Amino acid sequence: MPTCQNCQSFVTERYVKVFEPEGVNRPRACPHCEDMVRRGKTVREKKN
Repeated sequence: MPTCQNCQSFVTERYVKVFEPEGVNRPRACPHCEDMVRRGKTVREKKN
């Protein structure tokens, strides 16, 4: 099972397929990452 690069949580292969660009096998952020925000194809830290 793939793990998140940010928080090391397990995610499904389907999640990776839907939310990550082609060729990325481990998500850069997942729903468990409260400190990260997805914006299009990029992932950034949340602003305070």
